[in-house]
Amino acid sequence: MKTAEILLVDDDRFLVDAIRTLLKGEGFTVREANDAADCYKLIAESVPDLLILDWGLPDENGLTVCRKLRQDHDFPIVMLTSRSATVDKVLGLEMGADDYITKPFDAHELVARVRVQLRRARPVATVEVHTGFSVGSLFIDEVGRLAKVDGNPIELTETEFKLIHYLAKNPGRALSREMLFEQVWGYEIDFNSNSLEVMVYRFRNKLEAAKANVVIRTRRAYGYQLEHV
Repeated sequence: MKTAEILLVDDDRFLVDAIRTLLKGEGFTVREANDAADCYKLIAESVPDLLILDWGLPDENGLTVCRKLRQDHDFPIVMLTSRSATVDKVLGLEMGADDYITKPFDAHELVARVRVQLRRARPVATVEVHTGFSVGSLFIDEVGRLAKVDGNPIELTETEFKLIHYLAKNPGRALSREMLFEQVWGYEIDFNSNSLEVMVYRFRNKLEAAKANVVIRTRRAYGYQLEHV
């Protein structure tokens, strides 16, 4: 399936490099522009799934760019700015922005906001449409929202399915606790909660009972990792 494509428009090269690395690490395709002229050119060549747009560009105000783009395009626009006044946020939203994040910002928050806007605007860009996939004897049925071991379904809640689905989509990769919370509950979750630990414990027992050849390993002080053993 085609990954979501994000166009990042900012003239701060250090920030662009950091955001590009972050988004690519989360599986997105990223294109870049350093001013409004290049932004218009890249969009004319290929319309992105989402635009991250800086307020202060060297050749044109980001608000003006946002207003112009809204005349012909409906993709989500997330504004980046060092301004924090409420009136500025309202102005950006009135010009057609879908969300607004103030510099400096937390990396996890930016990724979470991007995912939220993609889910709202283009579900097909973030949801797999094929039947499913396997990791060892564990099969994830994405259409039926089921997990099976050797063809036998494991009884799961929707939240448990979200957790094992994300772990199984990233086999062998250590996933941070914060990242898992964002995927399963959303970025506004209380990170002091032990909900994740409890859920992992329950699912480990279910995998063991089903005699699956996959395990969920704890990465101390970081998160969890699904492995085929």
